[in-house]
Amino acid sequence: MSINFHQLRCFHAVALHGSFTAAARSLFIGQPSITTHVKALEQRFGIELFYRHGHIVELTHTGHKLMVMTMRIFTLEAETEETLRAAGGLLEGKIRISAFDPVQVTRMAAAFGLQYPEVMVSVAFGNIGELRDNLLELKADVAILPQLGDQRFFTIPYRRARISLLVGLGHAWSERHEVQIRDLEGQRIVTRESASMQRKVFDTHLEEAGVSVRRVLEIDSQEAVREAIAYGMGIGILLDVGNFKDPRFRVIEIADTPMFIDMEIGCLAERREAPVIKAFFDVVRRMQDGEESVN
Repeated sequence: MSINFHQLRCFHAVALHGSFTAAARSLFIGQPSITTHVKALEQRFGIELFYRHGHIVELTHTGHKLMVMTMRIFTLEAETEETLRAAGGLLEGKIRISAFDPVQVTRMAAAFGLQYPEVMVSVAFGNIGELRDNLLELKADVAILPQLGDQRFFTIPYRRARISLLVGLGHAWSERHEVQIRDLEGQRIVTRESASMQRKVFDTHLEEAGVSVRRVLEIDSQEAVREAIAYGMGIGILLDVGNFKDPRFRVIEIADTPMFIDMEIGCLAERREAPVIKAFFDVVRRMQDGEESVN
């Protein structure tokens, strides 16, 4: 009784996304087709893979066990394709990078592109949850993200990034270089969504200091946040000031309350030997070695 891999792929998509509708969107096929293939897989082996109640879909014990296996299967499939493309030492194909700020990723993507011009570099942005999910769902090969401490991922340290404040040129603080955390009391704040790691760290420090701010705008895009700040809607937070240059803004430090996020570059642990991923990590390590030698 041979395995139907199309049925497995449909099951895997439903298990990852938690619904038949989302799985259909991810595979670019109709929902009835997904339902038919998953049902056929269950009937063929006389098993139940999902508990279904209306729109609620949950994995059964057997479903959980199968998902562990399909994760390995489709991870190996992606690695096999990359290995074949890299045959003969000619690295080519595509690398997909996920990050939550363009400032972080631009230098790495550029350095990798110069080293491996035959590899197309694709970059997508999201919050920490989306970056982690992109790796798990094989939508990204590597991600630049805060320290996770999750054994499902292989990571290397990247840098400790400082959180600063960002204001537009018309803001009352535009001539200041630093403030105290108490100065933020009652200030208008523009931020990313609550899942953003910068916001979580920032909010934790505000809470510990007993400081209350006015949240006037929340946007699911770092670029949109900066545009809102440039238009004078409020104060924003900025990660890794060292690489940020834009004449429309002023960067201000919170002198009495340093805030940091330890950044890592990660991939799925099973994919760390994939040629294009190994090459990316090697480029990053050389960049780090070069920065250390300069310092």
